[in-house]
Formats: sequence, C-alpha cells, structure tokens
Amino acid sequence: MNSLQPPQNQLGNRDVTVSRMGFGSAPIGSSKTVSVEQAIATIHYALEQGITLFDTAPLYGAGRSEEILGQALSGVPRSEFVLSTKVGRVLDEGTRTLTFDYSRDGVLRSLESSLKRLKLDHVDLLLIHDPDDHPEQALTEAFPTLEELRREGVIRGIGAGMNQWQVLSRFAQEADFDCFLLAGRYTLLEQTSLDFLELCRSKGIGILLGGVFNSGILATGAVPGATFQYAAPPVEIVEKTNAIAAICARHGVALNAAAIQFAQAHPAVSSLVLGAVSPQEIEANLTARQLSLPSALWSDLVDAGLVQADAPLPS
Repeated sequence: MNSLQPPQNQLGNRDVTVSRMGFGSAPIGSSKTVSVEQAIATIHYALEQGITLFDTAPLYGAGRSEEILGQALSGVPRSEFVLSTKVGRVLDEGTRTLTFDYSRDGVLRSLESSLKRLKLDHVDLLLIHDPDDHPEQALTEAFPTLEELRREGVIRGIGAGMNQWQVLSRFAQEADFDCFLLAGRYTLLEQTSLDFLELCRSKGIGILLGGVFNSGILATGAVPGATFQYAAPPVEIVEKTNAIAAICARHGVALNAAAIQFAQAHPAVSSLVLGAVSPQEIEANLTARQLSLPSALWSDLVDAGLVQADAPLPS
C-alpha cells in the first residue's frame, strides 16, 4: 500500500464510504491548457493513490469534466470509486450553454445527459448545484425528484453544493439530505460556518469540503497573481494570509499543509475535495495532509486571533 494513501471514511450516516481526500474535477474540465491525455493520467494516478471519491458537474468545462471522467473511469470496477455529480444547470449539447433549471424535468434531463457523458448507469451522489437564487424550487421540485431517485436506487445519496452555508443550513433543517459540498466557507482564513458544521454533525449529514485554499491564496501565499474567491484578494485578506504564513514559517510549516490539515480536522468533514491537474499536485496534497505539524502552531494561530478559538484543531 502506498504510504500516502488516504484512509476511507463513512459519509455521514449514509452507507457510502469515501476517501478522506477526494478528487475535484473542476480544474481539468475548465483548463484550456490541460490535455485530455494529461487529465486522464491524473485521474488514474489518483486511483492508484487510493483516492476513491471523484466530484464533477455539467458546469465544469460545459460537460468536459464529465466526459474526461467517463473516459478515465471506463473499465475501472464500479465498486472501486464513488462518483458525485450535480443538477440544477442543464447543458445544451449543441451550443454548450447552461441554463439554471431546478424543476423535476430539468433534474431528470440533466442526470440523463450526465450519465451519457460519464458512461455510467448510475451515480453515487447527486448534488443540487448552486441554488443560491432558487432555494424554494430546489426544495419543492429538485429535492423530491432526487428523493424518488434515491428510493429507486438510481442514486445512493442526495446533496447540495454551494459556496455559502446559510441556504445549506436551511436545507439541513427542512429536508433529508445525506451530504453537502461546502466550498470556501471553512478554511484557515474563514470559519464562519462552525455552527452549520455542528448542525450537520448532529444530524449525520456528511460534509465534502471544497475550496480549502480559497481558490489559491492558501496554497501559494499572498504572492502576485494569487486569488481569493477567484478574484484579486482584498487588502484585509492579504494581511491575514501574510500573518498566518508568518506563524507557519516560524514553525517551519508550509502554508498549504496547514490549510489542508486544519480543514480536515473538523469531525463533520468526511472528505476534502481538492482539485488537481497533474499527478504532482495530487502527490503534494497527499504529502501535505500527512506531515507532522507542531501543536504550538495551532495555539499560536488561535492566540493571534487568526483562527477562531472554538474551531476544532488538528491533534
């Protein structure tokens, strides 16, 4: 067994087992510089390293991410991976444009098209994607459709994926969700979602945590060209990142390692979903999550007011 291989973890109360580090396929779908061959090689490397969770969506490269995963996973025994994709945006195959649609018909059409691109007859997890402006339709039309698909065994788990926790908190209280993909709202830079994560833990809702580098700045530091939430970082984020990086440096710790290990320490988190476009990036993330970091690092970050005092810390 590879020494970097991530352990497996149960997804909340659902009988689904996922690797503690998952593969986020948005970068391979959206990048114009990553060839199909490189993307497939990266996915195969992830499998070889024990990564079993693969997350995708029609949005990622207007179907390209799903198509690449379909090619890469063809021939891999279906029991050896967990596939998560999303509904809420319907892709027009001709124009490659996407339209928001959380209706029953939109959900079913989206899933049917995704299965064709993925070359699969079912997916494990189906997530309602970015219903920020459509929470009512997501709850009253999309969710009942997914519930029916779950009863029929077409999917194993129902989720929602968003860059905010407020709507997800409502979903957790009003419907029987199995998991949520939360991106960017629980990181070394931001812990605004602590109450939401505790709610999910108490309800047995598994958390797939994305955006742990806040789109890049926690991987690279506040260097020229670094991004926060896919844009240039505001001054206060640059200052906070520099302050965190300085404490990490004092302890001889790489910023990306601190970001990964902090994020995975919360007991509600079933898996970190990290994007990668090369085997080298996967290896770097796997190495970072296993480094031995001093406990004084975390206490210093808390004492400096850079991490909330009630946030679970790596042991």
